[in-house]
Parts: sequence; C-alpha cells; structure tokens
Amino acid sequence: MKTINVGEIIDNQKFNRFHLQLLICCMFIIICDGYDMFMLGTIIPTLMDEWGISPIEAGALSSYALIGMMLGALIFGPVADKIGRKNVIFLCTIIFSVFTFTSGFANGFALFAVQRFIAGLGLGGVMPNLVALITEYAPKKLRSTLVAIMFSGHALGGVVASVGAIYLIPNFGWRMVVWLAAVPLLLLPLLNKVLPESINFYVLRNQKDTLISVLSQIDPNTNYSKTDKYILNAEKSTGFPVKKLFSEHRALSTIMFWISFFMCLLVMYGLSTWLPKIMQGAGYPLGSSLTFLLTLNIGAVIGAITGGKLADRFGSRKVLISYFLLAFVSLLLLSFKPSMFLLYVLLMIAGGTTTGTQIITNAYVSQYYPSEIRSTGIGWALGIGRIGGIMGPTLVGILLSQQFSLQVNFLAFAIPCLVAVIAIWFVQEKYSQTYQVAKPNDQIGKIV
Repeated sequence: MKTINVGEIIDNQKFNRFHLQLLICCMFIIICDGYDMFMLGTIIPTLMDEWGISPIEAGALSSYALIGMMLGALIFGPVADKIGRKNVIFLCTIIFSVFTFTSGFANGFALFAVQRFIAGLGLGGVMPNLVALITEYAPKKLRSTLVAIMFSGHALGGVVASVGAIYLIPNFGWRMVVWLAAVPLLLLPLLNKVLPESINFYVLRNQKDTLISVLSQIDPNTNYSKTDKYILNAEKSTGFPVKKLFSEHRALSTIMFWISFFMCLLVMYGLSTWLPKIMQGAGYPLGSSLTFLLTLNIGAVIGAITGGKLADRFGSRKVLISYFLLAFVSLLLLSFKPSMFLLYVLLMIAGGTTTGTQIITNAYVSQYYPSEIRSTGIGWALGIGRIGGIMGPTLVGILLSQQFSLQVNFLAFAIPCLVAVIAIWFVQEKYSQTYQVAKPNDQIGKIV
C-alpha cells in the first residue's frame, strides 16, 4: 500500500481532456447564470413603458434578485462544504431556471419581483460552488486562468442576453427573452453524467471507486488501486465554517475581500441594470443603448481572460489594483460623452475592469482559503458583496429619478473603484493558504 497525496497530483498535472470537459460544463452553467442576471437590464426599458413603473421601482426589481443572490451565496456556500458542490450546483441551477421562466408569465410588478427574488437564491448559490470546483481540479500554474476563463462565461451570458434582446424584443416581446432561461433544464441529465463532485468530497468520505475513476482521468499515466491510501492537504471541516474565515490571521484580509466585493458588485450590477437607460437618457436610441451593454460585456470577457493570464504571471493583487484604477479612469471619461469611437473603447475597458475584475477577484479568493472552507469563503464574499449589488441599481434609480447629469451618474460608479483599490492593497497575502507568485506558463496561450 502506498500513500497518495491527491492535492499534489492535481497541482502538478498538465491541462488535459478532463480539465477541458470540466471547464466546458462549468462555463455553460455560468453562461446561463449570466444570461439570467443580465437579461433584466435589457428588458427594463420595456417593462417601464408597459407597466408604468418608476426608475426607483425598476431598480428595485434588480435589487430583489440581488437580495436573493446574497442569501443564496451565504446559505449554499457553507452547505456545499458539507454535502458536496455538485449537488448544490444542480439544485441552484434548477431554482434559477424554473423561476426565471415562470416570471415570463407575470403581468405586474409584484409577481415578477417575487419570482426574481427566488431565482436570485439559485443564482447566488451556484457561483461560489462553480469557482470552488474549478479551483480544486485546476493545475496549480493555471488556476487563476481557468477560473477566469470559466467565470468569463458570466459576462458571455450578458453578451447572449444583449444580442438576443436586440432581435427578440422588437419581434416577439420581452417575455421571449425571459423564457429562454429554461434552456439549462434540458441539459441537466447530460451534465449530471459529466460533471464530477468535489475531489475533497470523494476523499473525505472514502469513496475510492469514484475517486480512482476521476484520478485516472486527471492522470491517465498512473495506476491507482483501492489498497492505496489517499490523503488531502485539507482536513475535514467541523464546526461553523464562517468562523474559520477569521482564524489564522485571516480576519483583516476577509474584511478587505468583503469591501472589494461590495464595491465591485455595486458598480457591476448598477451598470448592467441601468446602462441602456442611462445612455437612452443621454440621447441615444434604445437599439444603440443595448449595443452599449453588449460592448460592456464583450469587454468583460476579454478583460477576465487577459486578467487571469496576467494574474498567473504577476500575481492577482497587482492585477486587481491596476484594473480597479483603469475602471475609475474609464468611467470618469465616459461621463463627458466622448465621440462614438472613444465611447465604445471606454465601454469595453470599463467592462473588462469591472465585471472582468470581479471574475479575477473570485479566483483570488478561491485560492486564498483552504479547501475545507473554500465555498464558504467565496460564498460569503459574494454574499456580502451582493449588498453592494443591491444598492447599485437602487442608487442609480434614485439618481435618474432626480434627473442628475450624466457626469453625476458615472461618478457614482467611478468612486467605488477607488475604495476597492484601497481594500485590495490591505489584503495580507502572507496568510494565504496557497498563494505564490506564479511563473510564466506556455500552456496558457494554447488554452485561451
């Protein structure tokens, strides 16, 4: 009998078919999650006209979903650390798909808002567990890159929502945009066969048959046996996982992560909800305003993948500080109504350094905490961050109702980026579980 350290095997592997399969499955789910979240911004102008609701009420629609997302992240993160990530991912996907689909039958503000809240529970619960699952299986040198590529699917979902809305709303109405959210339900049986459970779940529960099958896919050149002893760097979690986020000198960094998530999600969801309406108010037609949202999300995809590569090479902290500073500058310049070409460039930069930055921050946090509290760490950071996400759409709704200038509206998005810079600056990397400055890796370009 030999002793096998499962964590070391995963850390030292090259990217192979198993990782690609896992990446595609997780990315598909996060695309659906992103579509579900961003499609609201595309239909809000239509809902305001059809239901006669005010900007404050329209902003509240987004906030109700974000309240659900906050609770979902806080609840399902710790639950997954106990019962397995795959089970929670599937449960949350069913919740957000079903209740978004049924919201398409709503005929008024109240019923639509209730269903957005329930869908938000699933949207918030699925994110931290997808990040944690990719982090567990990714080779160490590619960890930030793979998390960034996977989570860029969230912004890609926004691209799909924007493109779909441009065609569907004029031809079929806003309800068709909402009903498309049921698509992931059709593919759940296939995903169930392909998507693995957490490797820690298999080891800590001594499920050797499944563990050997998964390890053989990760490392096909080694023969694994039931007689071998399989160990992890992580210990089985006991007690209240949230308390451990503040132990072993992690308290300051945990609070700083929460502040940065709060600020970033305030900007991210405020922009995704109100950008079409803000640009429409600045004199652009609705079709062009939806194109601006599309540009923002394309920038987010590019920014996330590029940022993931840079983070693997130079470290996440340096990249995040640079990205947040770029976000501040680009949002400030957008307030001066630049030329059309410069407007698209700035929107792409803003998307890459707001939504893209959030994606890199997810990867950073997932590597900061040990495996046994990883979902809890990401889940609570996202959950606390959702408070900012809730305030973002509501704050901008108030600003629009007061008819403030374009400069004031964009300044409300720019200032939180500076606060996030300060928060990331104070993160204490020396207490991170897995942090090290990654060396350049020639596989990254091939994967991207």
